Amino acid sequence: MRSNKKKNSIILLVLLLLGISLGYSLLSSNLNISGTTGLSNNTWNIHWSNLAVTNGSVTGTQVTTPATIKTGNTEVEYSITLSTPGDFYEFTVDAVNEGSIDAMIESFSNKTYESNGTTEKTLPTYLNYTVTYSDGIALAPKQKLAANTTEKIKVRVEFKRDIEANQLPTTADTIVFKFNVTYAQADNTSQTVNHPRIVYTVNHNNNGSVYLNQAISSGITQYQTPSEALTAIATASSKNLPFYLKHKVENDIVTESYVEFVVTPEMAAANTGMVAGTYTLRGEKTYENGSYIVGTDYISPYYEANKEAIKTAFGYSTNPSRCREYGTGRSSYFYCRVSGLRANAYAYGTVSADDYDSSNCNVDGGGYSDCRW
Repeated sequence: MRSNKKKNSIILLVLLLLGISLGYSLLSSNLNISGTTGLSNNTWNIHWSNLAVTNGSVTGTQVTTPATIKTGNTEVEYSITLSTPGDFYEFTVDAVNEGSIDAMIESFSNKTYESNGTTEKTLPTYLNYTVTYSDGIALAPKQKLAANTTEKIKVRVEFKRDIEANQLPTTADTIVFKFNVTYAQADNTSQTVNHPRIVYTVNHNNNGSVYLNQAISSGITQYQTPSEALTAIATASSKNLPFYLKHKVENDIVTESYVEFVVTPEMAAANTGMVAGTYTLRGEKTYENGSYIVGTDYISPYYEANKEAIKTAFGYSTNPSRCREYGTGRSSYFYCRVSGLRANAYAYGTVSADDYDSSNCNVDGGGYSDCRW
């Protein structure tokens, strides 16, 4: 039996020490010579900067000591209490190379300790704790932090929401997390961190589609912001269409595709219960050449999240008559609509948004995405 109810007697004290160690290897003997009389000036300066707590991350969390960069800028500390399943705390902080020498990660450790801070313990099953780059990429040795560049690090600790009742702590538990990363002078083994890119498209089906697990065709324009995509689709279609396509690109390959749709303040005002904002529906490739590449009973793991996004946007809780769900299992299909906008999610992976007329953008279960008008 799942337990998501508040457990006021559960107090979880979480302390975190996040540090940077500055390993400085000897420069090679081929020093840079300036003129004929001296050596060029090289500096080594790596530190934390620009700490920001993620908006909305505190929830029911009690913050005893907010995440703070300590004197010297090489350590971050915070202290919080998580008392209810679903509570979490998340912040980002920049690892900054303000020097003139390229650096790379030499080593890092990420360990959990008892309250004494020295006795190691296994992360409890009721907790999630991660330290990654802000886009979720894992840290690894040899990753480069070039001179005069910044990498954003994300720290998140969470009291799991979907856990069994017997996994909940029966007494207050004090846990100390320690993460330490050591940067050393980069050598020829250093590697650039391949962060994914987010791009937007409104490619018309006549001009080709964007395919999951493939590179985007050179004939399809990639936009850097949602507003650019909205302007492009309005120009091309001669309509103010409130949707477009979004893609995650890693090493030039599309790894995720989405339909995003916009509920404008005007639309929300005209339709009681609708919530203005931008909403994201994730599509998934589940068939190819007319055959399923997953089990015939497979349901996309994004289906329920897509439904919830649509319900929120269209004010389902107060106006359920705007929405419908048909079928069962893999054949399930859910949509909500008002004048000028409909959003759709299918259990087999397709998502779309349309103007309830002749224009739409979709990510198809076949793995391709395009827009039509």
